[in-house]
Amino acid sequence: MIEVFDEGLHSGVNLALEVGTVLYRDKTEHQDLIIFENNTFGRVMSLDGAIQTTEHDEYIYHEMFAHVPILAHGAVKKVLIIGGGDGGAARQVLKHKGISVTLVDIDRTVIDLSIKYLPSISGGAFEDPRLQIVVADGCRFVKETEERWDIIIIDSTDPHGPGEVLYTQEFYADCKSCLTEGGIIVTQNGVPFVQAEELRNSYDRLGTLFADVSFYLATIPSYVGGPLAFGWATDNTSCRKLSEGELANRFLNAGIETGYYSSDIHKASFVLPLYVRKILTAEK
Repeated sequence: MIEVFDEGLHSGVNLALEVGTVLYRDKTEHQDLIIFENNTFGRVMSLDGAIQTTEHDEYIYHEMFAHVPILAHGAVKKVLIIGGGDGGAARQVLKHKGISVTLVDIDRTVIDLSIKYLPSISGGAFEDPRLQIVVADGCRFVKETEERWDIIIIDSTDPHGPGEVLYTQEFYADCKSCLTEGGIIVTQNGVPFVQAEELRNSYDRLGTLFADVSFYLATIPSYVGGPLAFGWATDNTSCRKLSEGELANRFLNAGIETGYYSSDIHKASFVLPLYVRKILTAEK
């Protein structure tokens, strides 16, 4: 009998994936975790019943998470990743020369199992001397640290369980206090078509803290319901106004290879469909 993984993250909407070999299935200290093989997506990791990453489409998510803020900023030296225990965001950030990364994840088991079963996603990032791993609560970390970063990538799960606190006003304010002048925060903000309220909440909360708040989109096949939104927040209003030509020059000078990101995709991703704009402007 064929086993099926049935993700019911969104009410009334389900994604069913055929399960091949189950590589790991157990409860960590913080959440239920399963890693299994699927013919279309390769190896798949799920936390608390929600797909987090897959071998075959993770590059879309992680490239857009990393390269959009780094190339928009233009002078990044330090990046903080909160969450991201699979190492995918760190791998993409570390493609850029001269950047050091601090990765803070609450669940060491996610890191260890990702290294063991999903090594292509981190691509050696965990062995890179420029990466510092901190196993800690991300909320507490940003509240207590005295360090500053140019980019903060909030690679969180959806706002349920351990990830819920990473969507609060207090957390965003603490993150802002960890930014260098002109720094950028980017967030994982779910699929607007089925998570409209979460998108609007982040927009309102970040909007009270930063001069420029918006979202950019990318379609990741294993995330059901349409394109995924990445939150964008900074006090440097020029970062989002760069020409495609300037972005193309920066991308060329970075000398990195990508499978999804390009300078024209970068610019176009900030053009929000009308239904998304209505979510952000509708009266509550």
